[in-house]
Amino acid sequence: MTTATIDRSAAQSTDNVWQMAQRQLDEVAALIDLNPSVHEYLRYPKRVLEVSVPVRMDDGEFKVFTGYRVQHNMSRGPSKGGIRFHPDVTLDEVKALAMWMTWKCALVNIPFGGAKGGVICNPKAMSMQELENLTRRFTTEISIIIGPEKDIPAPDVYTTPQIMAWIMDTFSMQHGYSIPGVVTGKPISIGGSQGRDKATARGCLYVIDEAMNSLGIPIQGARVAIQGFGNAGLHAGELMAQRGYTIVAASDSRGGVYRERGLNVAELIAHKEATGSVVGFEGSEPISNRDLLACRCEVLVPAALEKVITEENARDVKAKIVAEAANGPTLPEADDILFERGIMVLPDILANAGGVTVSYFEWVQDLQNNFWEEDEINKRLKQIMTRAFAETADQARRYNVDMRRGAYAVAVSRVAEATAKRGLYP
Repeated sequence: MTTATIDRSAAQSTDNVWQMAQRQLDEVAALIDLNPSVHEYLRYPKRVLEVSVPVRMDDGEFKVFTGYRVQHNMSRGPSKGGIRFHPDVTLDEVKALAMWMTWKCALVNIPFGGAKGGVICNPKAMSMQELENLTRRFTTEISIIIGPEKDIPAPDVYTTPQIMAWIMDTFSMQHGYSIPGVVTGKPISIGGSQGRDKATARGCLYVIDEAMNSLGIPIQGARVAIQGFGNAGLHAGELMAQRGYTIVAASDSRGGVYRERGLNVAELIAHKEATGSVVGFEGSEPISNRDLLACRCEVLVPAALEKVITEENARDVKAKIVAEAANGPTLPEADDILFERGIMVLPDILANAGGVTVSYFEWVQDLQNNFWEEDEINKRLKQIMTRAFAETADQARRYNVDMRRGAYAVAVSRVAEATAKRGLYP
């Protein structure tokens, strides 16, 4: 590829999550002296599909939803990424998430590119039948670009193993035989993997352990605050409590709870399952999501949505480690502030890569029709996550930068090498 001039003027804002993702790439491209033409190629998605999704509702009327599937890069293999059902889904958000999936897969060195999907809807206001109708129609609309050798969806915000089962069944019915490898995060009964439900949280735990050891902070009794006590956050709290950490705060969309001496996580999970929220947990004090980010702890785990740690509140963070179980929770300006203050940020493409890693294991098992025990999966996951942490830390030291830029240096270099080796066709 020949060199090209890169126009970065569109990537300076962090109000837009897609521009934020491009800006992160631009900064690392300069850091590693990336070939300008490869840089330009990586700044844009390979393919963007927008579809209308007409759905028969329970009252017999039709409602039309908008859905997206974005494939950012496939130089290292078929693209991989979740599908989210959320009222705030936007195309720019899906494009950013697809780009981050490319880097995430490359960082843990699994043979996938990045993709993401989403449907603009409010699943909390829909019945199970309406969700099934939506899922099956959306699957039909994007079936032209997904498949085990092309693009493999997975669960994301407000999508579940049951929704993955409907996707797998719809795709399989179109082809006349079962194709379990078209999605991951499925129920075990139809080709899902042991350990997948807690994989994101377990991977996060492994890299937090590595970070704690690297900083010389004892794990036993270390205080943890979790913003977003959903799938990833809940399981992270459960696993970290078992490991010896003390969970002092947890929150969800309705609010949060705090207890200086530590929350009983098993009882908190039971309360969440019974009431739908952590709010009102007996023996705790109420805490807002904003105040949770500033509470005294060794480890802060943002496990909700994007852009929660900003230039305005970054100086209030008191944790020694920020482990991004969510995608894109820290704005670039906040990254710089945290780095200056000596706070280690474990970036999303590292901290929450356990999910896609075990999704890769599931895909391999489906293709081989050979399934592994959970101990084997967790052992393999730990090897991959600890190696990725070490490679990230090594590049961060090499360039004297934060862990996010270190992780991007590893990931972007791998994707760039694959892109350059393959060249352009025609």
